[in-house]
Amino acid sequence: MLPMITGFMNYGQQTLRAARYIGQGFMITLSHTNRLPVTIQYPYEKLITSERFRGRIHFEFDKCIACEVCVRVCPIDLPVVDWKLETNIRKKRLLNYSIDFGICIFCGNCVEYCPTNCLSMTEEYEFSTYDRHELNYNQIALGRLPMSVIDDYTIRTILNSPETKNG
Repeated sequence: MLPMITGFMNYGQQTLRAARYIGQGFMITLSHTNRLPVTIQYPYEKLITSERFRGRIHFEFDKCIACEVCVRVCPIDLPVVDWKLETNIRKKRLLNYSIDFGICIFCGNCVEYCPTNCLSMTEEYEFSTYDRHELNYNQIALGRLPMSVIDDYTIRTILNSPETKNG
């Protein structure tokens, strides 16, 4: 008889403990109902990128001396540098510079090791296309400065969002 009573007592204690754990989990779930949603409506709202964000590479054609340091430090030998040696002045003249962003891993080595600082990282991260060959940017496309997300009046940034100001 005594083992049966202790069995019922253990069963009752385990039931109360399980109910307490379920209640604690339910209280945590209810505490999350007052929070703002984390999801953003992407095409119309954009997150502000961090200061050290590594996006599309910006290239300044006039500063480049065609030294090809960017090609040597790139882990995948990606930048294509076409140049011609000017024999009368004994210097290289840059003809074409291109980077295929479909292959680029955005490591930033080319920007870091460029001796003339003709390469820089921008905050642009939208590269979606239907054809992968459109991701091969030449010096004209690389020289285009992107519009800042903060300055774009058609997009509501998360920092300017009314939900975050009221909350």
